Amino acid sequence: MPQLKLSYFDFHGGRAEPARLALHIGGIAFDDHRLSYAEFGEFRKTAPFGQVPTLEVDGVRVTQCDAINRYVGKLAGLYPTDPFQALLCDEVSYVVEDASVKMSPTFRMTGDAQKEARLALVNGSMPVYLAWLQKQLLAHGGEYFADNRLTVADLKVFVDVRGLNSGRLDHIPTDLVEKVAPALNAHMQRIASTPAVAAYYAKFAA
Repeated sequence: MPQLKLSYFDFHGGRAEPARLALHIGGIAFDDHRLSYAEFGEFRKTAPFGQVPTLEVDGVRVTQCDAINRYVGKLAGLYPTDPFQALLCDEVSYVVEDASVKMSPTFRMTGDAQKEARLALVNGSMPVYLAWLQKQLLAHGGEYFADNRLTVADLKVFVDVRGLNSGRLDHIPTDLVEKVAPALNAHMQRIASTPAVAAYYAKFAA
């Protein structure tokens, strides 16, 4: 097994959380390098594109969260081997990432500017993305997004929905997902209750 070092901010959520979860579920040892925002200022000087997450594989640093998720998903047995099921997995992951890209600029805003931008998303693209994800979930049986089993696509959606429900995002109603796509909430709760995921968060609570 390669030596792995995953670098990202020190919080539960965001673009590295699906990879953290996948590695934990797969029982794969890795250096969970958690950066404070102060440390990120220095780290970004050498990071590709000045951004995180990055993954070092035997000392080779790579970037792009969905590429990282696919790689660790393969290591952990959480990525489909069937080409069509892999396509479905990737499609869901890219849609979630597309929604995240639209949200990202709002983290650099404050006050009324942030409120206006986020409410525009709440009343615009976010319900569209959520409804599409729910439709895909239901079309594939309602349990998982691809391959009739847990994949990194499920982890990507789980982290996103968990974040939207958390109350940590100002001006994003915590009941948005429940109103627009309740099946995604049920999916999130089901993933959270799986033993490996529950154990992952329990170790931090302890």
